[in-house]
Amino acid sequence: MPETHAHAHAIETRPIGKVLPWTLLWAAAIIVFDQGTKFWAEATLELGVGVPVIGEAIQWRLVYNPGAAFGIGAEFTWILTIVAALAVVGIAIFVSRISSVPWALAAGALLGGAISHLGDRLFREPGFARGEIVDFIDYFGFFVGNVADIALVGGAIAIVLLSLIGVSPRRPVPREPDPSPAAPSAETH
Repeated sequence: MPETHAHAHAIETRPIGKVLPWTLLWAAAIIVFDQGTKFWAEATLELGVGVPVIGEAIQWRLVYNPGAAFGIGAEFTWILTIVAALAVVGIAIFVSRISSVPWALAAGALLGGAISHLGDRLFREPGFARGEIVDFIDYFGFFVGNVADIALVGGAIAIVLLSLIGVSPRRPVPREPDPSPAAPSAETH
């Protein structure tokens, strides 16, 4: 009986266990890098004073943000903490189901950035669940952010692009087709 064309190109899903450790490692690296750069910024920079990095376009400028992007919702820091915690749980659940390497990298960036921001909210001044985010990268005087922001934006852009080009979070990977049972093998002669 001849082998069908579909069977010749059989696929399998990469086991989740193979990408999950790398996703978690990537998220942890982002957390460590973000928190390390925030520690550096607090130890090195003067509050509100710009230090040119790329002319006036990119500067180091230490600020503390009690709100969301652009300081929105500064009076509701505790609500932002709850939202951040829910985001971490949601992303963690999503990460636990990914078997595609590109999606694992994108989701790991989101997870690392979200956990790092949640850590700021929980453990920084002025107090538990009301902590301010340490920002120090000033973009054209328009927005001041940090490494976690870069990871969050980069991860979100990657997820949009992966979705647009049709890459599935559980991307199948080709495997070598089985030899045709109809074809004689050297062992049967």
